[in-house]
Amino acid sequence: MAAKASNLLESETGKDSTYDRIAEVKAFDETKLGVKGLLESGVTKMPRMFYSTKVEDHTQTSPCDSKLRVPIIDLQDIDTNSSLRVEALDKIRSACKEWGFFQVVNHGIGVEVLDEMICGIRRFHEQDGEVRKRFYCRDLNKKVRYFSNGTLFKDPAANWRDTISFFLTPDPPMPEEIPAVCRDIVIEYSEKVRALGFTIFELFSEALGLHSSYLNELESADGQFLLCHYYPPCPEPELTMGASKHTDNSFLTILLQDQMGGLQVLHENKWIDVHPVHGSLVVNIGDFLQLLTNDKFVSVYHRVLSRHTGPRISVASFFVNSTPQGSSKVVGPIKELLSEDNPPLYRDTTVKDVKAHYFEKGLDGNSSLHSFRL
Repeated sequence: MAAKASNLLESETGKDSTYDRIAEVKAFDETKLGVKGLLESGVTKMPRMFYSTKVEDHTQTSPCDSKLRVPIIDLQDIDTNSSLRVEALDKIRSACKEWGFFQVVNHGIGVEVLDEMICGIRRFHEQDGEVRKRFYCRDLNKKVRYFSNGTLFKDPAANWRDTISFFLTPDPPMPEEIPAVCRDIVIEYSEKVRALGFTIFELFSEALGLHSSYLNELESADGQFLLCHYYPPCPEPELTMGASKHTDNSFLTILLQDQMGGLQVLHENKWIDVHPVHGSLVVNIGDFLQLLTNDKFVSVYHRVLSRHTGPRISVASFFVNSTPQGSSKVVGPIKELLSEDNPPLYRDTTVKDVKAHYFEKGLDGNSSLHSFRL
């Protein structure tokens, strides 16, 4: 499939030197209807702006009999049972170092809340196009935005997905700014996942040998925003991706995904499926936390496959520094983790510089941390 896609891309590129990608992207964006709008218009062939220029065999996954599995960590009773807490901390420490990803179960958020959040985001994306259009916007200052591909005009290939985003803290939107079809559940889910995020930061602190409140007291990740993705069925999934290979520009990401599958993490140079587990949440390390922990925790590449079937729905909750005054905050490896045997691997920099490097390059498949290594 990869060879077929690569040959098609080469032939398309060679036969039409008059192709104007900018014009195609602009026309697509001006519809304000996203990828869903393309399907609603009857498209059966992949528009060229979605053709991946770095074609990989994204129809094949790790072998079904592979013993490699993203770790699943049970948080049941860890606040009342010290031996269970120690066991969970050992698993977290290992997962953060070796995988950069793990799934949590018994995390305290009811499965009915998770299911309703998936349904609420689906309701938004599947309502009438004229209603969706009212929320379509590329103004980063807007707290609620509907769009397709955040760096659409920068990336070499668009991804096959649409998104509604919510900037929630420290300055949340007014309830009436949130679409009515998902308003109540977005507010409820975001509050619950924020509390879980603080709990996970406590566990991370302990796993690093620090006081449990250490990471929360840094106030580096006091911002929270949600990216709620909708991946429609794709007519030619061998030609494009749902999400290109990337790392997260966050301290921590907590992901809710439906049962469709498609998320993969790069581990030991293999793409490993993150199999959906109903009621679980996926946790992954962001670039900032890798920098702070001096590579004790790793921010790893991941991607989402396009598929004929769908839609796939996911909700990524990013814990970030989002305040203007915080953007000039100096970040570097935590001094308490450094020693003669463990010297700093990164230079001190600012939140603003790391973010700027990440967004200037777009999703080009390279970690933004490389530029800050000593």
